[in-house]
Amino acid sequence: MSQKRTGIDPARSLNLLWGSQTVPGRSGLTIKSIVTAGMEIADTDGIEELSMRKVAERLGVGTMSLYTYVPGKTELLDLMHDSAYDRLYESASEPAEQGEDWRQALRFIAEKNWELYWEHPWILDLSGRRPVLGPHTTLKYEIELRALEGIGLSDIEMDATLSLVLMHVESCARLKTAMKANQRMTEMDENEWWLAHAPVLERLIDPSQFPLASRVGEAAGQANQGPHNPEHAYSFGLERIMDGIGILIRKA
Repeated sequence: MSQKRTGIDPARSLNLLWGSQTVPGRSGLTIKSIVTAGMEIADTDGIEELSMRKVAERLGVGTMSLYTYVPGKTELLDLMHDSAYDRLYESASEPAEQGEDWRQALRFIAEKNWELYWEHPWILDLSGRRPVLGPHTTLKYEIELRALEGIGLSDIEMDATLSLVLMHVESCARLKTAMKANQRMTEMDENEWWLAHAPVLERLIDPSQFPLASRVGEAAGQANQGPHNPEHAYSFGLERIMDGIGILIRKA
């Protein structure tokens, strides 16, 4: 079977991620300094503003100098993504040390990942890419799995449980990010938007035709001060996920 050419050399990409080139080259650059500059641009201006040229400008070098260290933007994004997980946890046993209850460890893991999205919101823009097989990503996986070790789950269930929790956190973070973007575009926060639309909606909707939508929608809208509340969705969903995990453990 012939192998398709992708233009990406796996060996070079992985060597970049796992390498330890810390000695500056002739231009004074290191891979770490390039990655740090890229992350600073993404943190401040967003991933759409990231380019090799802007990284070079920030470092005060010519753009072509970067390519000696990093082949292109795709590899730079991988390096940035992996580096974002560096020092996510203070120690390799931190999640497991949150208490004897595995639930508390999972809450801690979820919260650390939730906070990471606000420190580096551009990570959400990288969703859907193939996994970054770097050292910090691998260590993150190792550390988070330790919170699930020995509680009655199989290896496959441990992986699926962790993925479920992390995907839930990402989904809620994505909703919160979208709501912030809507607020910037409309110059109205969720409460202001809801207060403007709710009275009109009440006049247009016949409660007898939509009894459940009217009753539940009104209760949720008042509680959320808008159509959505990412923080409530995050905490409520996380607890329900853990209830399901508890059932799975008891069945083991």
